[in-house]
Amino acid sequence: MRFKSNNCVAIHLRSLSKAERFYRDILGFKLKSKTRSCLEFDTGHFKLYVNRSSKAQPPTPSFSVKSIVRARKLLKGAGCEIVVDRGRSLYFRDPFGNVFDVVED
Repeated sequence: MRFKSNNCVAIHLRSLSKAERFYRDILGFKLKSKTRSCLEFDTGHFKLYVNRSSKAQPPTPSFSVKSIVRARKLLKGAGCEIVVDRGRSLYFRDPFGNVFDVVED
């Protein structure tokens, strides 16, 4: 099983409208897509996903895998906590308290 960085980072904030103004107007990132719960920015070297959340959370790096089923099993067996499971993607907390996103290719 191999986890590969996919050049995506997610952050979680309360106000998408404030985030849109800051990341687009102040930092100059290109807004690629917008929904009621998520903004996607092209920052140049990685995509930044800004997700609506009840509280701000640290940045979440993202990895791609061939099989989310195998990844889920491997992570659980290693003592990781599955924080959010969306079927073909998940957030997990590693043994050191860091949260990562994993998506199936």
